[in-house]
Amino acid sequence: MQNQNLLLNNAIATADAVAALFGPRVEVVVHNVSKARISYIVNPLSHREVGDPSNLEEIDFLPSDTVIGPYEKINWDGQLIRSISVVQRARDGSAPFLICMNFDQTDLQTAQRAIQALLPTGQSSSRPEALFRKDWHERVNKFVTDWCNARDMRVDALDRSSRKDLVLSLEASGALSEKHAAAYVARVLGVSRATVYNDLKKEVDE
Repeated sequence: MQNQNLLLNNAIATADAVAALFGPRVEVVVHNVSKARISYIVNPLSHREVGDPSNLEEIDFLPSDTVIGPYEKINWDGQLIRSISVVQRARDGSAPFLICMNFDQTDLQTAQRAIQALLPTGQSSSRPEALFRKDWHERVNKFVTDWCNARDMRVDALDRSSRKDLVLSLEASGALSEKHAAAYVARVLGVSRATVYNDLKKEVDE
């Protein structure tokens, strides 16, 4: 236990240091692998909070694994996130904690569109499947992004009617069946969890 507390304290210190160095465009998340929960988060760009599920239950680290990535994923607002994960190992070789650093590339992408040669082009890094087997956050993010793109809308500029349509579409897709999903969707849409449930209730009443 003492060793795990030391590892957690070191992971938290690392998270704070990375965030201080790279600023608010880098989110750093410390996952408790055994509890499958977020233990600490700095610059929560993903709208996640301490205590939220990590969706890392099925990770099976190899003895040689220390750094996973970099890899790419989609954030709640449709922006591309470039990530890398560092395995925190105990003396017995177990991996109780995982530090994930997520870099929001919005500013770089904007510059890339303005100056095509600013960023090198190339094939995107493949995503490590072990990190995405149960990542419903990623599935919700992709659904919301695709839904908004199909309607030429921005998730942070939806009116009440469009928001309700999106919530109902998420429900129909099964995205809200996951535990804590409604709370996450509420944070993505910038409303309360009660508002999300109210949108669903109105549809039932109607």
